[in-house]
Amino acid sequence: MGAGARLGVGHYGGVTQVVQNGSALRSFDRLVELVGDGGVVILSGAGLSTESGIPDYRGETGRTRKAEPMTYQTFVGSAAARRRYWARSHVGWRHIAHATSNAGHRAVAALQARGLVTGIITQNVDGLHQAAGASQVVELHGSLHRVRCLACGERTPRERLHQRLSTANPGWDDGVTGTINPDGDAVLAADRIDSFTIVDCAACGGVLKPDVIFFGENVPRPRVADCFELTESAGLLLVLGSSLTVMSGYRFVRRAVEHAVPVAIINQGPTRGDADARVRLDAPLGPTLTTLLDALAR
Repeated sequence: MGAGARLGVGHYGGVTQVVQNGSALRSFDRLVELVGDGGVVILSGAGLSTESGIPDYRGETGRTRKAEPMTYQTFVGSAAARRRYWARSHVGWRHIAHATSNAGHRAVAALQARGLVTGIITQNVDGLHQAAGASQVVELHGSLHRVRCLACGERTPRERLHQRLSTANPGWDDGVTGTINPDGDAVLAADRIDSFTIVDCAACGGVLKPDVIFFGENVPRPRVADCFELTESAGLLLVLGSSLTVMSGYRFVRRAVEHAVPVAIINQGPTRGDADARVRLDAPLGPTLTTLLDALAR
């Protein structure tokens, strides 16, 4: 479908949904057929969580921001960078922790419960697939809900660290707000960052890092191998809310094509994988996936 069939508000079989033109209708019908055959592996990106209020880097909510993400090399090489990260993340965590799953997440969980989805690979670190009831989710880039010690490797809940940081910085975040970035931190003034006290691992005194893959850091090979195995055995690779700009996600589209696994993409805006997709819909995720569920139920 190249650039994709754009969907607007319309009507489909008596169900109010997002089909508007003939091309989009044919694409949607084809998507219903492919998903109905089962064996679907989901590859989700940040666009799936924007309806939960979590911005993305490259989609509609990301185009007005200029913030650069923290790299692994910067984080491990600079105490000042770690202070900046944890100060900003301490504020942003409240936003992530209170985010709730949206209709798109719930639809994916429902498709899995019906036995149509056999695997979920997410590039997101927000835990919203699991909050919606999905299980056996491969978190390709880790999760902000965990913290890892770089010295002893112990993993602990993020909420525990949040409490320790609050104790170490009494009153520091009273009234503090900031623009929330896609990776869960907030934009703060330099003087506010300089007054923040960070804490180390409670077990060994080592450096703490969120249990996520930073830019410049490699996804563990066993995790990638598991995702390749899921992709190769799929009946359909369904990409949801990802521009596929980064090879970390796009490689699974390439692997699907190599193994003759059909690819379908639902995303607002163009993606790197458009030329590889048998079905391409330019549409909001929540309404489209909800309508897909209704169509499959009929």
